Amino acid sequence: MAINSQGNPTPAACHPVDEKLPAKQLIPAAFQHVGAMYAGVVAPPLIIGPACGLDQRDQIVLISVSLLVAGLATLLQTLGAGRFAGNRLPFVNASSSAGLASLLTVAHSAPEGHRIQTVLGAVLVGGLFCLAVGPFFGRLMRFFPHLVTGVVITLIGVSLMTVPVAWVQGGEGAPDFGSAANLGLALFTLVVIIVLQRVLRGFLKQIALILGMVAGTLAAAPFGMLDTSTFAQTSLFALPMPLQFGPPEFHPAAILAVCIVILVAMTESSAGMLAIGEICDREVEKRVVTRGLRVDGIATTVGSLFGGLPTSAFAQNVGVVSLTGVRSRFVVAFAGGVMALLGLFPVLGGVVSLVPYPVLGGAGLMLFGSIAASGIRTLSRAHLEQGHNMFVVSVSLAVGLIPLAAPTIYQQFPQWFQTVFGTGIVAGAVVAVLLNMIFNSPLRAPAAKPVPQPAAPANGG
Repeated sequence: MAINSQGNPTPAACHPVDEKLPAKQLIPAAFQHVGAMYAGVVAPPLIIGPACGLDQRDQIVLISVSLLVAGLATLLQTLGAGRFAGNRLPFVNASSSAGLASLLTVAHSAPEGHRIQTVLGAVLVGGLFCLAVGPFFGRLMRFFPHLVTGVVITLIGVSLMTVPVAWVQGGEGAPDFGSAANLGLALFTLVVIIVLQRVLRGFLKQIALILGMVAGTLAAAPFGMLDTSTFAQTSLFALPMPLQFGPPEFHPAAILAVCIVILVAMTESSAGMLAIGEICDREVEKRVVTRGLRVDGIATTVGSLFGGLPTSAFAQNVGVVSLTGVRSRFVVAFAGGVMALLGLFPVLGGVVSLVPYPVLGGAGLMLFGSIAASGIRTLSRAHLEQGHNMFVVSVSLAVGLIPLAAPTIYQQFPQWFQTVFGTGIVAGAVVAVLLNMIFNSPLRAPAAKPVPQPAAPANGG
């Protein structure tokens, strides 16, 4: 006899991962996953949209597509499609923050009026690259140990910190940029989130970031800091249309930058699957990882045709499974269905677009700070006291921080070089991989399984 999520005996043939819970248990557990992933799903389009020069209405489209793709990808991942795709684990797929800094560089380097097309073209090829590399990725895992992934994740969090800092001040181009009112609203939002994280428990703690954003938005309303003009014209229900931003454009430098980040995202997804397997006491074989990565590739490729961004694992939801002990994949599938439905109602994306930039900034400081903290935690398991590991980390972080400290340092270099290395994440990743090869010889070492500790369910992805 096996033991289910509630500690009751079940037939041995039914693993807790395959357990179908009654609705009164399934629905609350599913909404915990929705709460843990929602803020992280809507954050990437909120960042990429303005960088590509999109107006508020187009940003709402990006948000809706992000929600829809996340939901459908999670459904495919948890329920599976024969032996072709899906790891059939309680595993969430959604827009990843890993590639945001690179996508921002791609957007800024593209000609005005062609930015979103260039970004989506690079994402499309990145998705195809994921599909092509997925079956062989197990052989590449040795190049991405904790030493490398820790550097990359840390750089992701640090590099993206410029985004919420700009939001805190009101957003680039705002007439009141840097005003005391904007800074005060951002501080209020951050303080509310901190207090809620301290006093709340269970599901409410999972959605503390969302509750903080609601509180900040309500606080902004009496001061006329809400722009409701676009929201009033947003349709209640709409199906996303392919190529609604025009045909994708393909630029080699942009594609290379995104493909490098895709490798990092694949490493995250693979590690997440192994972690879920450990938590759920189910062996994750190579073919399971391959099927899981195939979902990443499918979601990224197809999603890009509608305005979607790179898709990978959400570590926060791994933490939810660990903390709640509910291992049923059908719970996560239900959560995916909820997210997909949310994506079909643009009015919900319009609600997100109402949130003032200072409120987003206050929440973003915590959101992206938690990513950097995750990277530091990963580095803590990289045995920095051994060999040249500390040297590898030091040089990689230094190179990765150069574009952040001096954004114009590579302006005399060719455009392709600026696009690829103008983001610290790619530069740091390349240096970390090369130095790890030089000092730790991964070519001769067997590939180790990176089984990370499950992340605490802070909001974001």
